[in-house]
Amino acid sequence: MCQADLPLGPRPVLRAGVGARLMIVGQAPGTKVHETGVPWNDPSGDRLRQWMAVDRRRFYDESRVAIVPMGFCYPGRLPKGGDRPPRPECAATWHPRLLPRLPAVELILLAGAYAQKYFLAGQRKATLTETVRAWRDYRPRFLPLPHPSWRTTAWQRRNGWFDDEVLPELRRRVRALL
Repeated sequence: MCQADLPLGPRPVLRAGVGARLMIVGQAPGTKVHETGVPWNDPSGDRLRQWMAVDRRRFYDESRVAIVPMGFCYPGRLPKGGDRPPRPECAATWHPRLLPRLPAVELILLAGAYAQKYFLAGQRKATLTETVRAWRDYRPRFLPLPHPSWRTTAWQRRNGWFDDEVLPELRRRVRALL
C-alpha cells in the first residue's frame, strides 16, 4: 500500500495475541527495530519497560501484551533529523481490522502524541503534557504517556508529577494485567 514511500521497504513490526490484556501503541519502528523486527528493541523500549517495571520476557509475551504501533513500518528520516511521522494510511487501514481481534485488551498505553491523537480524538487536551497530566480522565481503557525516547528525559525532570502519579499507576495496572 505505501511501499513506494518507505525508504527501507515494507517490514511491518507488531505483535499481538488474541488473549492479550494490555496493548501498547507507539509511533512507528525506528531503524534498529526495522532491522531486527522486534518492537521497542531500542533505548526507548528499555525506558518503557523501566517505566512499566517489566522484564523483556513479560514485555514480549504476545499472549499478554499486544504491541501495535500507529505505523507498522519504518517511515524514514526528516531532512533536519529525527524520524518521519507514522504513515497515516497505516493506522486508518489496519487498526479497525486488528483491534476487534483483540477482545481481551483492558488497557491501552498510548505512548506519544500520534497514538493519543488517534485514540483520544476530541478528548485529548491541547498539548501532550496536558493530556498525560489528565490521565485520570481516560481511565479505565487508556493511559496516555509521553513517548519514552531520550528526548523525554528533560520533560520528565520538568514534570515531577509524572514520576509521582503516573508511573505508580502504570506499574499497578500493568502488574494487575500481567
